[in-house]
Amino acid sequence: MPGSQRSALGSLMLIAAVVGFSVGAFAYTAGWLSPGRLSSTELVSALAPPGGPALGHRRNHAKGVCFTGTFEANGTAVALSKATVFTAGHYPVLGRFNLATPDPNAADPTVRVRGVGVQISATDKSVLRMALIDPPVFAVSTPHGFYDLLEASKSKDPDAMKGFVAAHPEFAAFGEWATKAPWTASYAEVTFNSLNAFIFTDAAGTKNAVRWSLRPETQAVPISGADFAKLSPNHLEEDITERVAKSPQRWTLVLTVADPSDPTSDPTKAWPPERRTVEAGTLVVQKIEPEVDGPCRDINFDPTILPDGIKVGDDPFPAARSAAYARSYDLRTSEASHYPRTAVSAKP
Repeated sequence: MPGSQRSALGSLMLIAAVVGFSVGAFAYTAGWLSPGRLSSTELVSALAPPGGPALGHRRNHAKGVCFTGTFEANGTAVALSKATVFTAGHYPVLGRFNLATPDPNAADPTVRVRGVGVQISATDKSVLRMALIDPPVFAVSTPHGFYDLLEASKSKDPDAMKGFVAAHPEFAAFGEWATKAPWTASYAEVTFNSLNAFIFTDAAGTKNAVRWSLRPETQAVPISGADFAKLSPNHLEEDITERVAKSPQRWTLVLTVADPSDPTSDPTKAWPPERRTVEAGTLVVQKIEPEVDGPCRDINFDPTILPDGIKVGDDPFPAARSAAYARSYDLRTSEASHYPRTAVSAKP
């Protein structure tokens, strides 16, 4: 094989490793992957690293830190949804910044994808949970495609990833981001994206497909991967802890409304930038706590936990993620004795 081809294939394998073991714990309910009928148990097991899972921890996005704060709804989003959390007011928030890795001790610079889980609780006891990541598009268009990616990334066949990429051209956009997008050295500088489309219903019964993002108030400062690698292995937690101790950190919740022609079942396809957007309010992070004894430790950030006025659409991934999160939750709670019992400093 010529050197250039070996280099290209090596890059593909690197990306596959990022996706296969780092992007998100997606599982597929029985029957989705006929005729094999791959279960969430099998899929979550397949996501474990070669040495096995970190017992007592989330099976993916295992490294994280808790936060609490408020969501300051400005009332604008009631034009799209009757959900109480969009009525003007302040609502308590519980969340978790995280890295998309099954290793809770992974060094930050080794993990490309970052995530955030958010729970907003309304006055009527309804709850909105979100699970967002920082890529602008997902790696594959279907749950079956994600399974194919996992299989290719673990295969000993040197042509497995090449075959996967040929069969899944939609992978290219994610690959471009993973290899070329600049890093940032702070959670406070990250834009987090839902990628999946949900159906919003207003008080009059009008429905719209919507995606959302959390856009930071803090200006992003690009950093190279090499320079980021020189920082502490726990830099992101240390940084956000220091920032929030000085002043609350803020993200704007931006809702993007689809046109009828926009794909709503394929998270690899970005909607045009000129689509209508609505700024629903501000997420204010006011306190950071280590996950070991923090309030987010036992929260399952299931993106299908939604209030009246928001529901899942035709995108299959939210339901798939829900199944995986449930399986991961069952496993880690049954392994509680393996989880650290006291908080430790994020510093090495």
